[in-house]
Amino acid sequence: MRSIVAVAAVAVLTSVLCVGGDSPEQQQAMGEFKGCQGYTAQCATQPVADAELPRLTDKSTLADYLAFAALNNPGLRAAFERWKAALEMIPQARSLPDPQFTFRYFAVPQAMRDGDMRFAYELGQTLPWFGKLELKGDMAAQDAQAALKRFEGERLALFSRVAEAYYEYYYVVRAGEIAQENVRLLRSIEQVALGRYRAGPGSQPDVIRAQVELGKMENEASSLGDILTSAAAKLNAAMNRPSDAPLPKGIVAAAPAPAFSDQMLVAWMVQSNPELAAMEFDIARERKGVELAGKDFYPDFMIGAEFDQMTKASDVSGSPMDPVAIMLSVNIPIWRDKYAAEVRQAKTRQSAALCEKKEKLNSLTADLKMESFNFRNAQRKVSLYRDTLLPKAQQALKSTQASYQTGTAGFSDLIDTQRELLEFELNYERALADSRQAIARLEAIVGRPISEAASNATAATTRPAPATRPAPMTAPGRQ
Repeated sequence: MRSIVAVAAVAVLTSVLCVGGDSPEQQQAMGEFKGCQGYTAQCATQPVADAELPRLTDKSTLADYLAFAALNNPGLRAAFERWKAALEMIPQARSLPDPQFTFRYFAVPQAMRDGDMRFAYELGQTLPWFGKLELKGDMAAQDAQAALKRFEGERLALFSRVAEAYYEYYYVVRAGEIAQENVRLLRSIEQVALGRYRAGPGSQPDVIRAQVELGKMENEASSLGDILTSAAAKLNAAMNRPSDAPLPKGIVAAAPAPAFSDQMLVAWMVQSNPELAAMEFDIARERKGVELAGKDFYPDFMIGAEFDQMTKASDVSGSPMDPVAIMLSVNIPIWRDKYAAEVRQAKTRQSAALCEKKEKLNSLTADLKMESFNFRNAQRKVSLYRDTLLPKAQQALKSTQASYQTGTAGFSDLIDTQRELLEFELNYERALADSRQAIARLEAIVGRPISEAASNATAATTRPAPATRPAPMTAPGRQ
């Protein structure tokens, strides 16, 4: 038995030499997980009770909605669990095969010189060629790193959906408020038309037309109320809340993003996009696979020991010696064509991974430039309505109201001016929401907030100070 213990010790020592310690790739993969403490917007380890979720109030910002979604969305948690599962593959991949123990009982005792052989015990351990287990562990570590990046991509995609739903909800809330303001304005216009009609200068068609416009606007306000229910349901769905869960209406648009160019966006995307990063880890995994396939040209070992238990023969004095055998075996890798095919297959997978990354880069670049255009186009409209059209439409409505009351302007002029102001107000809010939604989609492609990327840019670039959003415009007579 002492011999078997000695052989087992040799097997353990040899396994240490074959397996070695954690490689830098494995240490990095495990270190990423150790940095996650608790279920946060970045990490998730256990379900969160409703009482622990952030409260959404009229003072909540988009960041609060994003944090709520990150903590409560089951799809994001599923991606996190896939990352944890991938991490558990590292110790499995770098471990030795289980030792094998064999027990033999000789039904017909084997006669030996000093006695009969009745029992045999055998212990064996397979040892892969040097470096194989480390490469397998490194491949599992690259898979885990790719799973982490895909988890981060899921989080960015979730944040983009929440932000888009948030700003759509913002637009419908503002459109409803504008419609209600126009209802009040049209009611005041109806009263003015009715007063002029009773006093003599006005006409009954003016009163009827004012009532028609008022009815249309009241219907529009009611429709927006129904649309608000749908927009709220979409925002709640992104946060894994019941569709009819109440949402605050005190939603404001975030400050505009700092100035950037398409070249900056592409550079930030190449640096931070999680899909591209995941594909880079896929390429690294296939590169390790090429190395691993090359090691199949070398043999694996099996070391072991056998202990045979003897029984004393009747005609022999003294106790017989129990035989002990130490074994060493290797496989003979003679099928070179098979191993060469494995290497070619691994290289082909690596080439495919490189091509997939290039294709994804081209696709993301095209999407990035399209969303950049959408953002610039929306920003131009925001500036146009905020700085030019809305002030002029407000001024025109004030002038037309005064002229109508003095009889120097027709009722049609007043209604047309009011409609124009309503259209400009809605278009301004639509453009504002569109610009923020485009930023949300851009950030999902870039891989981090635009403001953060701009502040961390290595190139020193002078940028104009971002403009602040003015208070919502109000038409005359709405105070």
